[in-house]
Amino acid sequence: MGKLIWHEYARLVTLVASCYTLWAATWAFVYRKFFWDFVSGTLRNPGGLQPANHDGFFTVLIVKAPVIPLLSWILAFCIIAFEYSVPWVKGKAIHRSFIVRVIALLTQAVLAIVWYQGTNGAIWSLVAAFCWGRAMMLGEVMKEAKDNRGRSGKA
Repeated sequence: MGKLIWHEYARLVTLVASCYTLWAATWAFVYRKFFWDFVSGTLRNPGGLQPANHDGFFTVLIVKAPVIPLLSWILAFCIIAFEYSVPWVKGKAIHRSFIVRVIALLTQAVLAIVWYQGTNGAIWSLVAAFCWGRAMMLGEVMKEAKDNRGRSGKA
């Protein structure tokens, strides 16, 4: 059996998590729901589960105006573009940085965990961040970094 290359596995999980978050954010514009309303909400008949008054901040940013799903949509789109290596990023130090990916994935998880459709994307974003962290702990280096060693970047 071969040795698991954590940063390549993390890249695939990152793409899946970001695609899932992008898809879920698209649906969050249509079906707006604050996920954590069941913790302190009130069950009414008729009307269903109503969020508590102290959850008004999230209700405004998710239900009334979908700001948080929009930010999640933009971040997921940027992460997908970053992982598919848009030409102006490929080969740069920011593209080889594992820390940038971990921070972006943790931000995506925090944004996606509060609205209903984004919970699975948030969970997979945390898994991807863990995989990138494992790759950093093992001292892995991306293939592009190995290819650029000793080059000045000038043609």
